[in-house]
Amino acid sequence: MARTPPISRGAVGAGASREHDGDGIELTAAELIALRPRCNALMLPMHRPAASALAGAYRSRFRGRGVDFVESRNYQPGDDIRNMDWRVTARTGRAHTKVFQEERERPVLVVVDASPSLFFGTRRRLKSVAAGHLAAAIAWTAVKRGDRVGAFLFAPGEHLELRPAGGRRGAMRVVQGLVDWLSPERRSGGQEPLGVALQRVRHAVRPGSLVLVVSDFYSLDDDCERHLSRLRQHNDVVGCQVLDPAEEALPAGRYPITDGEQASLLDTAREGGRQRFESMSLHHANDARRVFQRHQCGWVTMRTVDDPVEVLGRDLRMLVGRAA
Repeated sequence: MARTPPISRGAVGAGASREHDGDGIELTAAELIALRPRCNALMLPMHRPAASALAGAYRSRFRGRGVDFVESRNYQPGDDIRNMDWRVTARTGRAHTKVFQEERERPVLVVVDASPSLFFGTRRRLKSVAAGHLAAAIAWTAVKRGDRVGAFLFAPGEHLELRPAGGRRGAMRVVQGLVDWLSPERRSGGQEPLGVALQRVRHAVRPGSLVLVVSDFYSLDDDCERHLSRLRQHNDVVGCQVLDPAEEALPAGRYPITDGEQASLLDTAREGGRQRFESMSLHHANDARRVFQRHQCGWVTMRTVDDPVEVLGRDLRMLVGRAA
């Protein structure tokens, strides 16, 4: 099921009843900003906590001089003695240690797929809108915890990189990028292997980052394993799969479908055909999950009918528990 047809505006909009939810087809900044207060209690997974709360929420995996010096502060029990600031220690008579950027905040990169298969939905919203909600909730959670957040948005033949930035400014850059990038009007045709995007992400991401890949993973290819393995060496990675209920099980009946150019009739009245479809869908979901878990990456599943904050609260809580 490499390509799936869009549905009418009314079919999705009928399920959107909450304030700021939008019509389920056109993503708006208002609905993404409205997620902000609900993300305060969420927590993103981390590889390991910092030794001192004064040094920030995370300790970097990266070692050496390729980090940005920020300031010197009083030595705290548990600080790495290799980072001692001997000049300040000698001048003040009190032990001081150097604080680097990675110890104060962590870059969070949200990688969002805008392939044609994302512009599909039969319940509440398109998958592209659900992906935007999930990515925005991640962005608000990141800046609430003091991280810097950026995005890598990709579609067949094009991509947009938003470098990580802190605070509300960083989150709003991601929100605006999502609104522009996930618009059905700028949707391009064709399909591009996910491995191409992951290769670009590898060269764009800073070591020690948290990378969350939001996609339906219909473009998963053999190269993904190689790039995912290398990306995982110096970063924490979480796969976030977005699905529509109709991709998992089809109701019996005969339905007219269209891709905007051609029309056809989908016949799901025969039980054998439905079972083959459901088996194919199950294999697709499991194959993508296994690829990520094989490289010790986290995994999140969101359906178009789900609340993104509730999904992150449930699945990320398990990932945080494992890291602790």
